[in-house]
Amino acid sequence: MKEKDLSLGDRISVVKREGDRRIRYTGIIMPPYELSPGETLTIKLDNGYNVGIRIDLIESVEIVERTRPKEEVAFKEVLPRKEGLPGVTIIGTGGTIASKIDYKTGAVHAAFTAEELARAVPEIFEIANITPKLLMNIMSEDMRPEYWRRIAHEVASALNSGEDGVVIAHGTDTLAYTSAALSFMLRNLTKPVILVGSQRSSDRPSSDSAINLICSVRMATADFGEVAIVMHGETSDTYCLAHRGTKARKMHTSRRDAFRSINDVPIAKIWPNGEIEFLRKDYKKRSDGEVWVDGKMEEKVGLLKVVPGMSAELVDFFVDKGYKGLVIEGTGLGHTPNDVIPAIERATQEGVTVCMTSQCLYGRVNLNVYSTGRKLLKAGVIPCEDMLPETAYVKLMWVLGHTDDPEEVRKMMLTNYAGEITPYTRFDTYLR
Repeated sequence: MKEKDLSLGDRISVVKREGDRRIRYTGIIMPPYELSPGETLTIKLDNGYNVGIRIDLIESVEIVERTRPKEEVAFKEVLPRKEGLPGVTIIGTGGTIASKIDYKTGAVHAAFTAEELARAVPEIFEIANITPKLLMNIMSEDMRPEYWRRIAHEVASALNSGEDGVVIAHGTDTLAYTSAALSFMLRNLTKPVILVGSQRSSDRPSSDSAINLICSVRMATADFGEVAIVMHGETSDTYCLAHRGTKARKMHTSRRDAFRSINDVPIAKIWPNGEIEFLRKDYKKRSDGEVWVDGKMEEKVGLLKVVPGMSAELVDFFVDKGYKGLVIEGTGLGHTPNDVIPAIERATQEGVTVCMTSQCLYGRVNLNVYSTGRKLLKAGVIPCEDMLPETAYVKLMWVLGHTDDPEEVRKMMLTNYAGEITPYTRFDTYLR
């Protein structure tokens, strides 16, 4: 770098020697990859991918363009507030949505200052007067119930202060847990609360972050009054889908349309140009009223997946460790091995609430069909209808935060508070 007078962020053209061949790479200089063998020069190619080139194989380097120092732009020049536009607060919690790459460090960081948002997705400022707030900056696997409460209080504060909607930028991996938690915590919700993520960081040409954020702001200004997840509706950049906050799941590790409504129909299609097509009529519309946060949660709740040959000791572990509730992701209609049932019966007798969901995801738990299910009912298990396991897990935490009376817990778990239970099994929602 010193010999060639190169700096991080410079755009260069490098010729690499590979036997008798010469290969040219053009891109932006990145910090070296710490695990690369030997001395390498790392550059970001125009296609968005990084390549490491061994220095001893470089034949020539040409500087195409020098990196420029960051321009300082005054807040008032970046974000003029326009008369007549609705107000939307965007709360950042981390993740890659509306993030950008810092070529000095190679890191992708959340872009939640006013200036960074304006540079990353300027279209949103034509839709609404945006108030950005970075509440936390964590990986979504580090999300926890205390953070759900913080987010809920921030949302309620924004809405009760006159904002027309709230968008929450969140990592995709645990986004569905947070959307379920907010669906139960935000009571008397009268305006849209939209959770949005990004499958691919904004420095990649295939990033979905901009369109997801644009569609989220569109939905946050719509005639709608629920918690929803807004993400790509298909792999191309045509439209996004709004999924009910208690009925959505990330179904693919990397596809841009990874989120699906399970046992349910999405609420709406949203196009970046502002067109919104509601796909169902049974959604809550915007209204007046003060939102309040019911954030009582019992955190000693577990989620256990049934596998062949599983030991009853797994259930005993939760009981012995003082857990108050356990959601089981059973097989098929909601079953466990017969050997595990005595441990479940012990759990319920000792005051642990045990709820049953299905790892099939689609369809409905029914413990009345087979003898195993009937034994589980006799042992005190609560069948959770067509609730997703993660939704049942969050709901049980919320329910146990309010009561430990077994009959009241059962009643609350089987009460549909936020669209988490579909009244009847729909056969037009199965993922093909």
